[in-house]
Amino acid sequence: MTANDLTLIVETIRKSSEDLTGWLTEKALPVWCTEGANLTAGECFEAIDLETRRALPVPRRARIVPRQIYSFLEGAKLGWPGPAAELAIKLSDWHVKTFVTDAGYYASAADMENRITDSSFDLYNQAFALFGFACIASTVPDRRAAATAHADKLLSFLFENYRHSKAGFREANPDRAPLCSNPHMHLFEACRAWEAISEDPVWTDLSDEIAELALTRFIDPVNGGLREFFDLDWTPAPSDKGRVMEPGHQFEWAWLLAGWGQSRGDAGALVAARRLYDIGWTYGIDESRGVAFMALNDDFTVRDPVARLWGQTEWIKAAVAMAKISTGAEREAYLGDIPNAVQALQIYFKDVPAGLWHDKLTPEGDFVDEPAPASSLYHIVCAISELNAFAKSL
Repeated sequence: MTANDLTLIVETIRKSSEDLTGWLTEKALPVWCTEGANLTAGECFEAIDLETRRALPVPRRARIVPRQIYSFLEGAKLGWPGPAAELAIKLSDWHVKTFVTDAGYYASAADMENRITDSSFDLYNQAFALFGFACIASTVPDRRAAATAHADKLLSFLFENYRHSKAGFREANPDRAPLCSNPHMHLFEACRAWEAISEDPVWTDLSDEIAELALTRFIDPVNGGLREFFDLDWTPAPSDKGRVMEPGHQFEWAWLLAGWGQSRGDAGALVAARRLYDIGWTYGIDESRGVAFMALNDDFTVRDPVARLWGQTEWIKAAVAMAKISTGAEREAYLGDIPNAVQALQIYFKDVPAGLWHDKLTPEGDFVDEPAPASSLYHIVCAISELNAFAKSL
């Protein structure tokens, strides 16, 4: 790569960051703050219809609430002038009031009248609850004590009721297979967020435990790919389900392990992160559409060619993370990937009302006709935030 080529790539990254940040703060967040949420009631909604541009009156999943809390608070850091703190506080209060069960965990869904419609335990929902509390604690000073208390109570519940005998957490009590890497990924993210603001060693210790679980169990020791589903002893699930490897999660774990590996001085984690990125990039990107598709088998053949929006955001985050930990020609190669990942994401913003998006791109290159899911905002904001900070450092 020539000096001129590198200069052009850097300029493209800066321009892409500027464009995406502007789109987020001027178009997306205003829509999701008004149509996607009710500031007066302190509630948020599951999706926005692309035709009517109105929220759908359907049950809200618990995981959506902390994701929106993060999105509004992080959006404010990126320049959004909306009522981020006020909305985040109200959403957090609603989340606790509506979704906490008598047992002590967060239920999965509640209807428009705030009656729980799915009381099942899902580790994924608990991970995001902890993440949402970390966002509140780090950004809203007068709510830090309350958020910390809620997080401590939930984590104690998980330790007491869902702890796995070897490492990590179970999916059910009593045990039920399969165990899953995905909720641990978001629990890892939550622990890292708490680790940055808390002196309680429990968060650092759990971060290290989950990283070790990923490096020794989730990641295949032969091909370096990260699996999704496991038997009760953390060996790959014996069924065909045990073969699933998702490109988006190769990227997302690469991003997380790169950050953890840097903080711990763990060279092995950085090697694993590079391999995960290489798998996602080499086998998980459809050359004809230029996007990351949904799933691979463990021999890296395509399992599910549908391409969802979130996978593109994780490609951006991972490319940025890899560029940050690399030098020379290797760094230049990762820098060159960033504009391609940004372009993949922007495909989903075309031909929809401003601030909304498509979610699923078919193998034929058509988008599934469906509302814009609120769950995507968290992924989009995180990718834009990572890109924004990196672009400013160039």
